[in-house]
Amino acid sequence: MAERPIFVSCIKEKNYVSAHNIEFEWFPGFSVKQKQKSIESFHKSFKELYPSIEVLEISSKSDKELGVALSAFNLMITTKNDKEFSVETAFQASKVFEHGGPFVDLYTRTSKEAKKDPRIKSSGKLLYFQFFGRKWELEPKTFFYDWLYVNALFLNKTLSKDVLQYEAFTDIEFNPKNSINCQARSVALYVSLYKAGVLEEALSSIDKFKELAFGEKSNKDSKKEEKEEKEEKEEKEEFEQLSIFDKMDV
Repeated sequence: MAERPIFVSCIKEKNYVSAHNIEFEWFPGFSVKQKQKSIESFHKSFKELYPSIEVLEISSKSDKELGVALSAFNLMITTKNDKEFSVETAFQASKVFEHGGPFVDLYTRTSKEAKKDPRIKSSGKLLYFQFFGRKWELEPKTFFYDWLYVNALFLNKTLSKDVLQYEAFTDIEFNPKNSINCQARSVALYVSLYKAGVLEEALSSIDKFKELAFGEKSNKDSKKEEKEEKEEKEEKEEFEQLSIFDKMDV
């Protein structure tokens, strides 16, 4: 038996996501077939408790094409110069450690290559993230990952529409004992922000995203806040134009 969290979209929840730990039969093995057996068992146990909630696995092991496409390994950002990188690649390339980073050369690698790059494991303690020239602190814990994923999903008009038919999301590879960020949680957050009618407001600025998704208001003085809002607007416009690569020496 195993126990894993399932993330449910909940617009009445303070931070828009409700996590439920579900116990289910685990099928050991690394093959897709074994993973899908575990996913089926996981979802069956959840549906016994919440039969009316539609659930979707978000990973390359999903038995649905939508779930596979929504994997951070497969969810792509395309620049105006027709260069592409995944959410996973962007996340790994943004890490800054005690002894190195950000490793912007990873933007030219595949998701698997970026995640497995030896520098990610050998560069010491993770200090912060750096993306678009902006520094992102490690708290709130999933802030940067959620912001990156939700923005990328928002830009994909097909996937962002299709995912709305589901309310609950799993990632069979995610174990909260070993990891912090989870693509299933990010998808649940996206769905909640959309259904609550605050998605565009949340994406209007980084501080607004933090306030709505994590319940943390900014304490900045008005002049500094106005300056940063202007910078964020410019960065958001650039992100929407998919021109991230133009600022990167890769």
